[in-house]
Amino acid sequence: MQFPSFLGRSLIGRFLALLLAVTLSVQPAMAQSMLRDAETEALLADMSAGIIQAAGLQPKNVQIVLLQDKEINAFVAGGQIVYIHSGLITAAKNANEVQGVIAHEMGHVAGGHVIRSSEGIKTATGITLLSLLLGAAAIAAGAGEAGAGIMAAGQQAAMGKFLAFTRTQESSADSAAASYLAKSGISGKGLIGFFKTLQNVEFRYAIPQEDSYGRTHPLTGERISALQEVVEKDAAWNKPSDPALEARFKRVKAKLTGFVNEPRQTLITYPATDLSIPARYARAYAWHRSAYPDKALEEADSLLRSVPHDPYFLELKGQILLESGRPQEALPVLREATDLTRSQPLIASLFGHALLATEDKANLPEATRVLKSAVSKDNDNPFAWYQLGVVYEREGDLPRAQLATAERYSLQGRANLALLSAEAAMGGIAKGSPDWIRAQDIAMASRAEMENGKRRRR
Repeated sequence: MQFPSFLGRSLIGRFLALLLAVTLSVQPAMAQSMLRDAETEALLADMSAGIIQAAGLQPKNVQIVLLQDKEINAFVAGGQIVYIHSGLITAAKNANEVQGVIAHEMGHVAGGHVIRSSEGIKTATGITLLSLLLGAAAIAAGAGEAGAGIMAAGQQAAMGKFLAFTRTQESSADSAAASYLAKSGISGKGLIGFFKTLQNVEFRYAIPQEDSYGRTHPLTGERISALQEVVEKDAAWNKPSDPALEARFKRVKAKLTGFVNEPRQTLITYPATDLSIPARYARAYAWHRSAYPDKALEEADSLLRSVPHDPYFLELKGQILLESGRPQEALPVLREATDLTRSQPLIASLFGHALLATEDKANLPEATRVLKSAVSKDNDNPFAWYQLGVVYEREGDLPRAQLATAERYSLQGRANLALLSAEAAMGGIAKGSPDWIRAQDIAMASRAEMENGKRRRR
Protein backbone atom coordinates (compact mmCIF):
# COMPACT_ATOMS: atom_id res chain seq x y z
CA MET A 1 0.00 0.00 0.00
CA GLN A 2 3.00 2.32 0.16
CA PHE A 3 3.08 2.89 -3.59
CA PRO A 4 -0.52 4.15 -3.98
CA SER A 5 -0.06 6.38 -0.90
CA PHE A 6 3.06 8.00 -2.35
CA LEU A 7 1.39 8.38 -5.74
CA GLY A 8 -1.58 10.03 -4.04
CA ARG A 9 0.60 12.64 -2.34
CA SER A 10 2.35 13.30 -5.64
CA LEU A 11 -0.93 13.88 -7.47
CA ILE A 12 -2.25 16.10 -4.68
CA GLY A 13 0.93 18.15 -4.84
CA ARG A 14 0.68 18.48 -8.60
CA PHE A 15 -2.99 19.44 -8.35
CA LEU A 16 -2.36 22.09 -5.67
CA ALA A 17 0.51 23.48 -7.75
CA LEU A 18 -1.86 23.77 -10.69
CA LEU A 19 -4.43 25.51 -8.50
CA LEU A 20 -1.85 28.05 -7.44
CA ALA A 21 -0.81 28.58 -11.04
CA VAL A 22 -4.31 29.28 -12.30
CA THR A 23 -5.64 31.38 -9.41
CA LEU A 24 -4.78 34.68 -11.05
CA SER A 25 -6.61 36.72 -8.46
CA VAL A 26 -4.16 35.63 -5.76
CA GLN A 27 -0.63 36.56 -6.76
CA PRO A 28 2.57 37.32 -4.82
CA ALA A 29 2.35 41.09 -5.06
CA MET A 30 5.51 41.60 -3.06
CA ALA A 31 7.48 39.55 -5.61
CA GLN A 32 7.16 42.51 -7.93
CA SER A 33 8.61 45.94 -7.43
CA MET A 34 6.11 48.50 -6.17
CA LEU A 35 6.20 51.87 -7.94
CA ARG A 36 5.51 54.91 -5.79
CA ASP A 37 4.85 58.23 -7.50
CA ALA A 38 2.87 61.15 -6.09
CA GLU A 39 1.28 62.22 -9.38
CA THR A 40 0.31 58.68 -10.39
CA GLU A 41 -1.18 57.85 -7.01
CA ALA A 42 -3.21 61.08 -7.02
CA LEU A 43 -4.54 60.26 -10.49
CA LEU A 44 -5.48 56.68 -9.63
CA ALA A 45 -7.23 57.88 -6.47
CA ASP A 46 -9.28 60.43 -8.41
CA MET A 47 -10.07 57.96 -11.21
CA SER A 48 -11.31 55.30 -8.82
CA ALA A 49 -13.14 57.27 -6.10
CA GLY A 50 -16.59 57.18 -7.72
CA ILE A 51 -16.23 53.51 -8.64
CA ILE A 52 -15.21 52.54 -5.11
CA GLN A 53 -18.19 54.40 -3.67
CA ALA A 54 -20.48 52.68 -6.17
CA ALA A 55 -19.15 49.36 -4.85
CA GLY A 56 -20.29 50.37 -1.38
CA LEU A 57 -16.79 50.98 -0.02
CA GLN A 58 -14.89 54.02 1.23
CA PRO A 59 -12.16 55.40 -1.09
CA LYS A 60 -9.89 56.11 1.89
CA ASN A 61 -9.92 52.40 2.77
CA VAL A 62 -9.05 51.14 -0.73
CA GLN A 63 -5.54 51.18 -2.14
CA ILE A 64 -4.63 51.17 -5.83
CA VAL A 65 -1.05 49.90 -5.97
CA LEU A 66 1.14 50.12 -9.07
CA LEU A 67 3.63 47.32 -9.70
CA GLN A 68 6.55 47.40 -12.12
CA ASP A 69 5.64 44.57 -14.46
CA LYS A 70 5.29 44.71 -18.25
CA GLU A 71 2.40 42.22 -18.33
CA ILE A 72 -1.05 43.65 -19.04
CA ASN A 73 -2.64 42.60 -15.81
CA ALA A 74 -4.39 43.65 -12.61
CA PHE A 75 -5.47 41.59 -9.62
CA VAL A 76 -6.52 41.55 -6.00
CA ALA A 77 -4.80 39.50 -3.32
CA GLY A 78 -6.96 39.95 -0.25
CA GLY A 79 -8.14 43.00 1.61
CA GLN A 80 -9.16 46.19 -0.15
CA ILE A 81 -6.11 46.49 -2.37
CA VAL A 82 -6.07 46.49 -6.17
CA TYR A 83 -2.72 45.82 -7.84
CA ILE A 84 -2.17 47.20 -11.34
CA HIS A 85 0.82 46.34 -13.52
CA SER A 86 2.71 49.16 -15.19
CA GLY A 87 2.21 47.26 -18.46
CA LEU A 88 -1.53 47.76 -18.16
CA ILE A 89 -1.16 51.54 -17.83
CA THR A 90 1.20 51.80 -20.78
CA ALA A 91 -1.07 49.57 -22.92
CA ALA A 92 -4.30 51.41 -22.07
CA LYS A 93 -5.46 53.91 -24.67
CA ASN A 94 -7.13 56.22 -22.19
CA ALA A 95 -8.13 56.75 -18.56
CA ASN A 96 -11.59 55.30 -19.20
CA GLU A 97 -10.04 51.90 -20.01
CA VAL A 98 -8.17 51.87 -16.71
CA GLN A 99 -11.38 52.83 -14.91
CA GLY A 100 -13.04 49.79 -16.49
CA VAL A 101 -10.26 47.55 -15.15
CA ILE A 102 -10.50 49.10 -11.68
CA ALA A 103 -14.27 48.54 -11.72
CA HIS A 104 -13.72 44.87 -12.57
CA GLU A 105 -11.20 44.42 -9.76
CA MET A 106 -13.54 46.17 -7.33
CA GLY A 107 -16.05 43.48 -8.27
CA HIS A 108 -13.59 40.93 -6.89
CA VAL A 109 -13.01 43.01 -3.75
CA ALA A 110 -16.68 43.66 -3.00
CA GLY A 111 -17.54 40.04 -3.80
CA GLY A 112 -14.91 38.68 -1.42
CA HIS A 113 -13.61 36.47 -4.20
CA VAL A 114 -10.12 35.94 -2.77
CA ILE A 115 -11.57 34.64 0.49
CA ARG A 116 -14.17 32.55 -1.32
CA SER A 117 -11.52 30.94 -3.54
CA SER A 118 -11.01 28.47 -0.69
CA GLU A 119 -14.53 27.15 -1.40
CA GLY A 120 -13.56 26.27 -4.97
CA ILE A 121 -10.28 24.74 -3.82
CA LYS A 122 -12.07 22.68 -1.15
CA THR A 123 -14.58 21.26 -3.63
CA ALA A 124 -11.92 20.46 -6.21
CA THR A 125 -9.61 18.91 -3.62
CA GLY A 126 -12.48 16.71 -2.40
CA ILE A 127 -12.96 15.36 -5.92
CA THR A 128 -9.22 14.71 -6.20
CA LEU A 129 -9.00 12.86 -2.89
CA LEU A 130 -12.03 10.70 -3.73
CA SER A 131 -10.55 9.74 -7.09
CA LEU A 132 -7.23 8.90 -5.40
CA LEU A 133 -8.96 6.58 -2.93
CA LEU A 134 -10.94 4.86 -5.67
CA GLY A 135 -7.86 4.61 -7.87
CA ALA A 136 -5.75 3.22 -5.04
CA ALA A 137 -8.44 0.62 -4.30
CA ALA A 138 -8.47 -0.44 -7.95
CA ILE A 139 -4.67 -0.71 -8.01
CA ALA A 140 -4.69 -2.75 -4.78
CA ALA A 141 -7.23 -5.10 -6.40
CA GLY A 142 -4.85 -5.64 -9.31
CA ALA A 143 -6.44 -3.27 -11.84
CA GLY A 144 -3.41 -0.99 -12.22
CA GLU A 145 -4.39 0.65 -15.51
CA ALA A 146 -7.94 1.25 -14.37
CA GLY A 147 -6.73 2.72 -11.09
CA ALA A 148 -4.36 5.10 -12.84
CA GLY A 149 -7.17 6.10 -15.21
CA ILE A 150 -9.51 6.85 -12.30
CA MET A 151 -6.85 9.04 -10.69
CA ALA A 152 -6.15 10.94 -13.92
CA ALA A 153 -9.84 11.43 -14.64
CA GLY A 154 -10.42 12.65 -11.09
CA GLN A 155 -7.62 15.16 -11.32
CA GLN A 156 -9.00 16.43 -14.63
CA ALA A 157 -12.51 16.66 -13.19
CA ALA A 158 -11.24 18.51 -10.13
CA MET A 159 -9.34 21.00 -12.24
CA GLY A 160 -12.38 21.49 -14.47
CA LYS A 161 -14.51 22.13 -11.40
CA PHE A 162 -12.08 24.71 -10.05
CA LEU A 163 -11.68 26.47 -13.40
CA ALA A 164 -15.48 26.67 -13.72
CA PHE A 165 -15.53 28.25 -10.25
CA THR A 166 -12.97 30.93 -11.24
CA ARG A 167 -14.79 31.63 -14.52
CA THR A 168 -17.96 32.25 -12.52
CA GLN A 169 -16.09 34.71 -10.30
CA GLU A 170 -14.73 36.53 -13.34
CA SER A 171 -18.18 36.79 -14.93
CA SER A 172 -19.53 38.08 -11.62
CA ALA A 173 -16.78 40.73 -11.47
CA ASP A 174 -17.57 41.77 -15.05
CA SER A 175 -21.23 42.22 -14.18
CA ALA A 176 -20.34 44.16 -11.04
CA ALA A 177 -18.00 46.39 -13.05
CA ALA A 178 -20.80 47.38 -15.42
CA SER A 179 -23.00 48.18 -12.43
CA TYR A 180 -20.36 50.29 -10.68
CA LEU A 181 -19.59 52.26 -13.84
CA ALA A 182 -23.28 52.96 -14.38
CA LYS A 183 -23.79 54.09 -10.77
CA SER A 184 -20.80 56.43 -10.97
CA GLY A 185 -21.84 57.88 -14.33
CA ILE A 186 -18.78 56.57 -16.17
CA SER A 187 -19.05 55.15 -19.68
CA GLY A 188 -18.47 51.44 -20.14
CA LYS A 189 -16.71 52.05 -23.46
CA GLY A 190 -13.36 51.84 -21.71
CA LEU A 191 -14.17 48.43 -20.23
CA ILE A 192 -15.15 47.09 -23.66
CA GLY A 193 -12.15 48.77 -25.27
CA PHE A 194 -9.74 47.18 -22.83
CA PHE A 195 -11.19 43.72 -23.37
CA LYS A 196 -10.70 44.26 -27.11
CA THR A 197 -7.05 45.13 -26.42
CA LEU A 198 -6.73 41.86 -24.50
CA GLN A 199 -8.39 40.00 -27.36
CA ASN A 200 -5.89 41.45 -29.83
CA VAL A 201 -3.05 40.22 -27.61
CA GLU A 202 -4.62 36.75 -27.56
CA PHE A 203 -4.91 36.78 -31.36
CA ARG A 204 -1.27 37.85 -31.62
CA TYR A 205 -0.11 34.91 -29.51
CA ALA A 206 -2.53 32.48 -31.18
CA ILE A 207 -4.36 31.70 -27.93
CA PRO A 208 -7.30 29.38 -28.77
CA GLN A 209 -10.67 31.13 -28.77
CA GLU A 210 -13.01 28.18 -29.31
CA ASP A 211 -13.50 26.74 -25.82
CA SER A 212 -13.18 28.29 -22.36
CA TYR A 213 -13.20 24.90 -20.56
CA GLY A 214 -9.49 24.91 -19.73
CA ARG A 215 -9.29 28.61 -18.84
CA THR A 216 -9.51 30.54 -15.60
CA HIS A 217 -11.46 33.31 -17.38
CA PRO A 218 -14.34 33.14 -19.86
CA LEU A 219 -13.36 33.68 -23.48
CA THR A 220 -12.66 37.36 -24.05
CA GLY A 221 -15.07 37.43 -26.97
CA GLU A 222 -17.81 36.01 -24.73
CA ARG A 223 -17.09 38.65 -22.11
CA ILE A 224 -17.28 41.44 -24.68
CA SER A 225 -20.60 40.18 -26.03
CA ALA A 226 -22.13 39.78 -22.58
CA LEU A 227 -20.97 43.19 -21.37
CA GLN A 228 -21.71 45.15 -24.51
CA GLU A 229 -25.41 44.32 -24.31
CA VAL A 230 -25.49 45.85 -20.82
CA VAL A 231 -23.20 48.88 -21.06
CA GLU A 232 -24.53 50.11 -24.42
CA LYS A 233 -27.96 50.55 -22.83
CA ASP A 234 -26.58 52.63 -19.97
CA ALA A 235 -27.19 56.39 -20.01
CA ALA A 236 -23.45 57.04 -19.64
CA TRP A 237 -22.45 55.00 -22.72
CA ASN A 238 -21.95 58.06 -24.92
CA LYS A 239 -20.84 60.31 -22.08
CA PRO A 240 -17.35 61.64 -22.88
CA SER A 241 -14.59 60.98 -20.39
CA ASP A 242 -13.50 63.92 -18.22
CA PRO A 243 -11.02 65.88 -20.43
CA ALA A 244 -8.94 66.96 -17.43
CA LEU A 245 -8.67 63.36 -16.23
CA GLU A 246 -7.68 62.16 -19.70
CA ALA A 247 -5.01 64.88 -19.95
CA ARG A 248 -3.59 63.81 -16.59
CA PHE A 249 -3.64 60.18 -17.73
CA LYS A 250 -1.62 61.00 -20.86
CA ARG A 251 0.99 62.68 -18.68
CA VAL A 252 1.21 59.77 -16.27
CA LYS A 253 1.31 57.20 -19.06
CA ALA A 254 4.17 59.08 -20.74
CA LYS A 255 5.99 59.52 -17.44
CA LEU A 256 5.64 55.82 -16.65
CA THR A 257 6.80 54.86 -20.13
CA GLY A 258 9.90 57.00 -19.68
CA PHE A 259 10.59 55.44 -16.31
CA VAL A 260 10.03 51.72 -16.98
CA ASN A 261 10.87 51.29 -20.67
CA GLU A 262 14.28 51.26 -22.27
CA PRO A 263 15.26 54.89 -22.98
CA ARG A 264 15.90 54.13 -26.65
CA GLN A 265 12.37 52.77 -27.08
CA THR A 266 10.89 55.77 -25.24
CA LEU A 267 12.71 58.17 -27.57
CA ILE A 268 11.27 56.29 -30.55
CA THR A 269 7.75 56.36 -29.12
CA TYR A 270 8.05 60.04 -28.22
CA PRO A 271 10.39 61.56 -30.87
CA ALA A 272 11.91 65.03 -30.52
CA THR A 273 9.47 66.31 -33.14
CA ASP A 274 6.60 65.69 -30.70
CA LEU A 275 6.38 68.85 -28.60
CA SER A 276 3.34 67.82 -26.58
CA ILE A 277 3.58 67.87 -22.80
CA PRO A 278 3.37 64.06 -22.44
CA ALA A 279 6.16 63.59 -25.01
CA ARG A 280 8.47 66.06 -23.28
CA TYR A 281 7.67 64.42 -19.96
CA ALA A 282 8.59 60.96 -21.28
CA ARG A 283 11.81 62.21 -22.89
CA ALA A 284 12.89 63.95 -19.68
CA TYR A 285 12.77 60.63 -17.85
CA ALA A 286 14.41 58.78 -20.73
CA TRP A 287 17.32 61.25 -20.86
CA HIS A 288 17.65 61.16 -17.09
CA ARG A 289 17.79 57.35 -17.08
CA SER A 290 20.37 57.50 -19.88
CA ALA A 291 22.61 59.74 -17.72
CA TYR A 292 22.18 62.83 -19.91
CA PRO A 293 21.21 65.33 -17.19
CA ASP A 294 21.58 68.41 -19.39
CA LYS A 295 19.12 67.05 -21.97
CA ALA A 296 16.78 65.92 -19.18
CA LEU A 297 16.90 69.41 -17.65
CA GLU A 298 16.16 71.00 -21.02
CA GLU A 299 12.96 68.98 -21.23
CA ALA A 300 12.07 69.73 -17.58
CA ASP A 301 12.64 73.48 -18.05
CA SER A 302 10.57 73.35 -21.24
CA LEU A 303 7.71 71.77 -19.28
CA LEU A 304 7.93 74.44 -16.59
CA ARG A 305 7.82 77.18 -19.19
CA SER A 306 4.59 75.63 -20.50
CA VAL A 307 3.08 75.09 -17.05
CA PRO A 308 4.89 77.26 -14.48
CA HIS A 309 4.79 76.07 -10.87
CA ASP A 310 3.50 72.62 -11.72
CA PRO A 311 4.52 70.64 -8.62
CA TYR A 312 5.25 67.43 -10.51
CA PHE A 313 7.42 69.17 -13.09
CA LEU A 314 9.23 70.86 -10.21
CA GLU A 315 9.66 67.47 -8.57
CA LEU A 316 11.14 66.11 -11.80
CA LYS A 317 13.61 68.96 -12.13
CA GLY A 318 14.62 68.64 -8.50
CA GLN A 319 15.15 64.90 -8.89
CA ILE A 320 17.35 65.38 -11.96
CA LEU A 321 19.46 68.00 -10.17
CA LEU A 322 19.74 65.93 -7.00
CA GLU A 323 20.64 62.68 -8.73
CA SER A 324 23.20 64.41 -10.94
CA GLY A 325 25.10 65.66 -7.89
CA ARG A 326 23.62 69.17 -7.59
CA PRO A 327 21.54 68.99 -4.37
CA GLN A 328 21.94 72.68 -3.49
CA GLU A 329 20.34 73.68 -6.81
CA ALA A 330 17.55 71.17 -6.21
CA LEU A 331 16.44 72.76 -2.94
CA PRO A 332 14.39 75.71 -4.27
CA VAL A 333 12.39 73.64 -6.77
CA LEU A 334 11.78 70.77 -4.35
CA ARG A 335 10.81 73.19 -1.58
CA GLU A 336 8.27 74.78 -3.91
CA ALA A 337 6.93 71.37 -4.99
CA THR A 338 6.59 70.36 -1.34
CA ASP A 339 4.76 73.59 -0.46
CA LEU A 340 2.43 73.38 -3.48
CA THR A 341 1.39 69.82 -2.59
CA ARG A 342 1.04 70.58 1.13
CA SER A 343 3.97 68.32 1.98
CA GLN A 344 2.90 65.34 -0.12
CA PRO A 345 4.94 62.56 1.58
CA LEU A 346 6.78 61.22 -1.46
CA ILE A 347 7.78 64.68 -2.64
CA ALA A 348 8.62 65.79 0.90
CA SER A 349 10.89 62.79 1.43
CA LEU A 350 12.75 63.65 -1.79
CA PHE A 351 13.13 67.22 -0.53
CA GLY A 352 14.41 65.91 2.82
CA HIS A 353 16.93 63.77 0.96
CA ALA A 354 18.16 66.83 -0.96
CA LEU A 355 18.54 68.80 2.28
CA LEU A 356 20.67 66.03 3.76
CA ALA A 357 22.66 65.58 0.54
CA THR A 358 23.97 69.15 0.80
CA GLU A 359 25.81 68.05 3.99
CA ASP A 360 25.14 71.51 5.35
CA LYS A 361 24.37 71.35 9.10
CA ALA A 362 22.21 74.46 8.72
CA ASN A 363 19.73 72.36 6.67
CA LEU A 364 19.38 69.67 9.34
CA PRO A 365 16.46 71.25 11.29
CA GLU A 366 14.41 71.68 8.08
CA ALA A 367 15.24 68.13 7.01
CA THR A 368 14.08 66.84 10.39
CA ARG A 369 10.79 68.72 10.16
CA VAL A 370 10.13 67.71 6.55
CA LEU A 371 10.91 64.01 7.02
CA LYS A 372 8.96 63.68 10.26
CA SER A 373 5.98 65.19 8.47
CA ALA A 374 6.46 62.74 5.58
CA VAL A 375 6.43 59.59 7.75
CA SER A 376 3.54 60.90 9.86
CA LYS A 377 1.42 61.12 6.70
CA ASP A 378 2.74 57.96 5.04
CA ASN A 379 4.62 55.56 7.29
CA ASP A 380 4.80 52.90 4.55
CA ASN A 381 7.71 54.62 2.80
CA PRO A 382 11.06 52.85 3.43
CA PHE A 383 12.98 55.64 1.68
CA ALA A 384 11.60 58.29 4.07
CA TRP A 385 12.46 56.13 7.08
CA TYR A 386 15.99 55.70 5.77
CA GLN A 387 16.42 59.45 5.42
CA LEU A 388 14.95 60.05 8.89
CA GLY A 389 17.42 57.52 10.26
CA VAL A 390 20.23 59.58 8.73
CA VAL A 391 18.81 62.70 10.43
CA TYR A 392 18.76 61.03 13.85
CA GLU A 393 22.27 59.70 13.36
CA ARG A 394 23.61 63.16 12.48
CA GLU A 395 21.84 64.56 15.53
CA GLY A 396 23.58 61.96 17.68
CA ASP A 397 20.32 60.16 18.57
CA LEU A 398 21.46 56.62 17.76
CA PRO A 399 18.52 54.75 19.40
CA ARG A 400 15.97 56.58 17.24
CA ALA A 401 18.18 56.08 14.20
CA GLN A 402 17.99 52.36 14.98
CA LEU A 403 14.21 52.61 15.37
CA ALA A 404 13.91 54.30 11.97
CA THR A 405 16.08 51.54 10.53
CA ALA A 406 13.81 48.92 12.14
CA GLU A 407 10.80 50.61 10.50
CA ARG A 408 12.54 50.48 7.12
CA TYR A 409 13.56 46.83 7.39
CA SER A 410 10.07 45.88 8.59
CA LEU A 411 8.49 47.49 5.52
CA GLN A 412 10.99 45.73 3.27
CA GLY A 413 10.10 42.33 4.76
CA ARG A 414 13.57 41.79 6.26
CA ALA A 415 12.38 40.49 9.61
CA ASN A 416 15.77 39.41 10.97
CA LEU A 417 17.32 42.85 10.44
CA ALA A 418 14.18 44.60 11.71
CA LEU A 419 14.38 42.54 14.91
CA LEU A 420 18.04 43.37 15.52
CA SER A 421 17.46 47.10 14.94
CA ALA A 422 14.31 47.18 17.09
CA GLU A 423 16.06 45.43 19.99
CA ALA A 424 18.99 47.82 19.73
CA ALA A 425 16.59 50.79 19.76
CA MET A 426 14.80 49.47 22.86
CA GLY A 427 18.11 49.38 24.69
CA GLY A 428 18.53 53.15 24.38
CA ILE A 429 14.94 54.47 24.56
CA ALA A 430 13.07 55.05 27.81
CA LYS A 431 11.03 51.94 28.64
CA GLY A 432 7.29 52.48 28.24
CA SER A 433 7.64 55.57 26.02
CA PRO A 434 5.76 55.64 22.68
CA ASP A 435 8.98 55.04 20.70
CA TRP A 436 9.94 52.13 22.99
CA ILE A 437 6.49 50.57 22.53
CA ARG A 438 6.77 50.96 18.76
CA ALA A 439 10.18 49.26 18.79
CA GLN A 440 8.68 46.46 20.89
CA ASP A 441 5.83 46.05 18.38
CA ILE A 442 8.29 45.75 15.50
CA ALA A 443 10.39 43.22 17.44
CA MET A 444 7.34 41.06 18.27
CA ALA A 445 6.03 41.19 14.69
CA SER A 446 9.47 40.34 13.31
CA ARG A 447 9.87 37.35 15.65
CA ALA A 448 6.44 36.06 14.61
CA GLU A 449 7.28 36.48 10.93
CA MET A 450 10.56 34.62 11.35
CA GLU A 451 8.83 31.79 13.25
CA ASN A 452 6.19 31.48 10.54
CA GLY A 453 8.96 31.31 7.96
CA LYS A 454 10.58 28.46 9.85
CA ARG A 455 7.30 26.56 9.98
CA ARG A 456 6.78 26.97 6.23
CA ARG A 457 10.25 25.56 5.54
CA ARG A 458 9.68 22.44 7.64
